[in-house]
Amino acid sequence: MSPDQQHPHTPPATAVRLDHTVVHATDPQVSAAFLAEVLGLAVGAPFGPFLPVDLGNGVTLDYYRRRDGSIQSQHYAFLVPDDAFDAVIARLESLRVTYYADPDHTGAGRVNHLFGGRGAYFSDPDGHNMEIITRTYARP
Repeated sequence: MSPDQQHPHTPPATAVRLDHTVVHATDPQVSAAFLAEVLGLAVGAPFGPFLPVDLGNGVTLDYYRRRDGSIQSQHYAFLVPDDAFDAVIARLESLRVTYYADPDHTGAGRVNHLFGGRGAYFSDPDGHNMEIITRTYARP
């Protein structure tokens, strides 16, 4: 397919939106499998050097092996349905992953109740600061 052709399964964009982002990992398989398990998703088939986790809204996190230097911690926030939040917390607990009420990782084992929803933070295998929320944050 030439660069100017549209992928047959992708509708033309009508607004700017995030399509994918690269997540550096020391072991993409481990990190992608971790996130997929926590969120109740699946790891996709490798795409070149990337291992995707499809978030279900047209966005993928494409895990990529970082071979040189250390991994710079990033923050990723996931809006999850309210009725799925408890299942995500249960999966974190079954994996013995500590979750926190705030981004500084204090208040271990607690969730927050910001903006009428619930939220929690946890680290992935490479130290990325992951967040789950049930209500998007109000912005000025």
